[in-house]
Amino acid sequence: MQVTRGIPEHAKQPSVLTIGNFDGVHRGHQALLRQLVERAHSVGAPATVLTFEPHPREYFAPAHAPARLASLREKLILLAANGVECVHVVRFNAHFASLSAERFVDDMLVRGLGVRHVIIGDDFRFGAGRRGDFAFLQQAAVTHGFSVEAMDTVELGDSRISSSAVRDALAGGDVALATHYLGRPYSIAGRVSSGQRLGRTLGFPTANIMMKHRKPPLSGVFAVCIEGLRPGLIEGVANVGVRPTVGATPRPILETHVFDWSGNCYGAHLRIHFMHKLRDEMRFESIDALSHQIGKDIQHARDWFAINPIED
Repeated sequence: MQVTRGIPEHAKQPSVLTIGNFDGVHRGHQALLRQLVERAHSVGAPATVLTFEPHPREYFAPAHAPARLASLREKLILLAANGVECVHVVRFNAHFASLSAERFVDDMLVRGLGVRHVIIGDDFRFGAGRRGDFAFLQQAAVTHGFSVEAMDTVELGDSRISSSAVRDALAGGDVALATHYLGRPYSIAGRVSSGQRLGRTLGFPTANIMMKHRKPPLSGVFAVCIEGLRPGLIEGVANVGVRPTVGATPRPILETHVFDWSGNCYGAHLRIHFMHKLRDEMRFESIDALSHQIGKDIQHARDWFAINPIED
């Protein structure tokens, strides 16, 4: 998959395009991307995604921006897995936010990307003041000679699938519902860094992953599967939080205890798949009380995996 920062001044080839943040690439996104790829193949142009960094809500209201479901790197991996051939990552800044809907279409879609066909979600808005909508795009399509279609909201049962719905499920500890919306377990990836080795002192060594520039959408203690230490998945238990018992950290840390593993994993790039929430993070009165609870957490996770075995 080809990844480009920004939009070229003049398109080198035509494109079949969709536009959006695609945070988490949930099942609603996946349905849109299937439609995109099918249309791209029929037109004979690459399936192309235009996305933004940072998320517009992070730009306009950083203190109130939602937790990200995926880093940019993770999002690109997911887009590639869904058949996308080209991604243009546009820097969302003051200049971009001030673009009129007309200039967005003329400069970016028509001249920069050479659009032949555009597919957007039914709630997509663009241009300064969010003035551009599907009706605006339809009129522009007639003027510039491309076609456009809207993708209806995807629902499962009575629930609308959205990134917000995934965040709400994770924040509420309903990992199964988040998995249902995503079509896969929610996961966080990162490189293992050296920590204070407190887990080893307690008898439960952990792989510590610093989540830089990330406000995680979930917190607490979870039964997890670990990918990246050997072929296949390994069971374990993980804590996402600030470790209030041993001196709170300035930002959340992902600490994972891998079952039946004694090797050195410093520097390894791991993906942690969240399977089931065991409990909220809490502060204990002593290190002994914390150690006792960790032992219980591990047993509860093993009991859960005994009933819900993982499939590699």
